[in-house]
Amino acid sequence: MKLLRVGTAGRERPALLDPDGTLRDLSGLVADIDGTLLADEDALGRIRSAAAAGDLPSLDATGLRTGPPLARIGKIVCIGLNYHDHARETGAEPPAEPVIFLKASDTVVGPDDTVLIPRGSVKTDWEVELAVVIGRTARYLESAEEGLAHVAGYAVAHDVAEREFQTERGGTWDKGKNCETFNPLGPWLVTADEVPDPQNLSLRLWVNGELKQDGTTAEQIFPVGEVVRYVSRFMTLYPGDVVNTGTPAGVAMGRPEPKPYLRAGDVVELEVTGLGRQRQVLAQA
Repeated sequence: MKLLRVGTAGRERPALLDPDGTLRDLSGLVADIDGTLLADEDALGRIRSAAAAGDLPSLDATGLRTGPPLARIGKIVCIGLNYHDHARETGAEPPAEPVIFLKASDTVVGPDDTVLIPRGSVKTDWEVELAVVIGRTARYLESAEEGLAHVAGYAVAHDVAEREFQTERGGTWDKGKNCETFNPLGPWLVTADEVPDPQNLSLRLWVNGELKQDGTTAEQIFPVGEVVRYVSRFMTLYPGDVVNTGTPAGVAMGRPEPKPYLRAGDVVELEVTGLGRQRQVLAQA
């Protein structure tokens, strides 16, 4: 299923995109798309049954904003340097273990919402990523297979970063990763049954129509199941938590000088196979 949330910011309603591209209203069945829903197999089953029976009313998508596909996100766990080609372009050694950092859930915006360049920023960068949405509580998992079994679905994430804040201002990466609007998510949460192999997905990102990133999850150093297993050894993952699994080569930081960092007015578009497409216009905070 392709689950999404539509409407003005803060007042989104749950919806489903059916196979013929018709938007269907879920508000008569569920209150929202969140961790509580994802952990409830009966509720998900009711959605599937209603969709198959054609019982869901349609919604007019004209002029309707698409919000983040997940409400009340508990935490966003991010994996750094998780693609062989990205490690090469930045001159970094592939990590022996996954690099973990956190983003605040209030960085999340809709897939087509405005992304704000922070005040004083000169190195705002793009990163297309595969986001993993947790559907079952994951604690001390033993195998990558267990890790995959705890995934409810997948989405496109734009892990925006300010590189000066991230690496040149002291401390951890948090200052460069948690600026407002720095995690567009969606358009859809695609349930795991529609993504049989998360290591066979293409990721692409364009800036002002120019292709900048063109990668594949086959290049991940630590695949999705292993990432979930590994993270569960250090923190408990709950339904509705999100894991951003890293970005392939092609970011501004990895390019020759002068590096083409983002500026107000730039347009960024990104997509992951089967998970939909985002488009953001950059503006000054």
